Amino acid sequence: MNLADSVTTAPAERLFAPGRRAACVGAVALISMLAFEAIAVATAMPAVAAALDGLPLYALAFGATLATAVLGMTAAGQLCDKRGPYQASLAGLAAFLGGLLLAGFAPSMGLLVLGRALQGLGGGVLSVALYVGVGRVVPAALHPQLFAMFAAAWVLPGLLGPAMASGLVAWLGWRAVFLAVAAAVPVAAVLMLPALMRAGSGSGEPLRWGAMGWALLASVSALMLHAASQQHGAWAMGLFMLGLAGAAGAARQLLPSGTLRAAQGLPTVIALRGLIAAAFASAEAFLPLLLTGQFGWTLTQAGIALSAGAVTWSLGSAVQARLTTDAARRRLLPAGFGLAVAGLGVVMLPLLWRGLPAGLALAGWVGVGSGIGLSFPMLSVLLLRLSPPEAQGANSSALQLSDALTSSAALGLASLLFDPATRQVLPVLAMSLALAAVAAVLSPRAWGTARAA
Repeated sequence: MNLADSVTTAPAERLFAPGRRAACVGAVALISMLAFEAIAVATAMPAVAAALDGLPLYALAFGATLATAVLGMTAAGQLCDKRGPYQASLAGLAAFLGGLLLAGFAPSMGLLVLGRALQGLGGGVLSVALYVGVGRVVPAALHPQLFAMFAAAWVLPGLLGPAMASGLVAWLGWRAVFLAVAAAVPVAAVLMLPALMRAGSGSGEPLRWGAMGWALLASVSALMLHAASQQHGAWAMGLFMLGLAGAAGAARQLLPSGTLRAAQGLPTVIALRGLIAAAFASAEAFLPLLLTGQFGWTLTQAGIALSAGAVTWSLGSAVQARLTTDAARRRLLPAGFGLAVAGLGVVMLPLLWRGLPAGLALAGWVGVGSGIGLSFPMLSVLLLRLSPPEAQGANSSALQLSDALTSSAALGLASLLFDPATRQVLPVLAMSLALAAVAAVLSPRAWGTARAA
């Protein structure tokens, strides 16, 4: 039966019904912790580098996390399919908690970077294990609500994270940023892990460690692309080209066949995730620079604009959760991408026509958040629906890898397009718009006719 012709009736069950309430609460808490950790550490890192005399390793403290997350995502795909999401979650929690403790007690910047690498490894595993494990505990009819809830779990940390991190640093010191999250991880684990024991034990087949060689290439490539985004000129170009070549080679081995050409069904779902994630990441990274450098906004005003995008992302996710038929979802997926394209176009208008008010950029960013909020959770729902149970781990891993690799490539390319002398971000926004437009054109191909492994 064609997925587009099937009808999903409004679920009679509740997402937080007994038997899965603890798993859902624990998953939301854990996602919120992952989000807060990412946002708070970015806020606190200048104080960390100053205290540990570690400014030369500042960029590596972020790049190491990205690189090891790619390894974690790949390992988690195998662990979920062959050992079950419970064991994968245990491994991810252990690495994430260990990394937080190591970073929180680190006497040197080198050990802090090692702790950040462990955090990335654990976070990469958890990003896949949560998709698979909670996705199995929650009935398929409730998946739209589940992934809308996951999106909402990022909003509060996004709004309050910077202020909370600044307060912790001022009151208790920078170590409290890491240790506060570490103290909360066991609570989320106690809520979530018992339910994941019912999510299946996996096939029991031996792990394919050969795939980890390609994951290592992807990890190094992501690190090169991250480094390229921190550089300019010929050095940035060289790092970008090497990283892009490595990422493309690894992607051919780690992503489902047909992903790079957007074959119908699951390959397109994974390609779309990468395209729209790259479009958003590159635009979001340079939006504050546009607002402060070109339009004269304060950092606070620019932060409010980013927060508005996060809120409308959550609202868009809530809208897609209320769709009751696959026919409606099939129409709304391209519409979500189209809204993101239109929003990016509106963001660019004050740059193209100087007489237009700068407030249009804020209105456009609200549209971008709404559009991506509509489309992002639909891709997660489609991925689980198009994946047989024994391949849900590998395919969820591929979804996260597509996101990480394309976002890294887009940020690396953005650094080449951006001219620090003029602070002109129009080429970067044009690239973001082009990526979103390609996603909008390809989105009807996401609705395959059969499950894919």
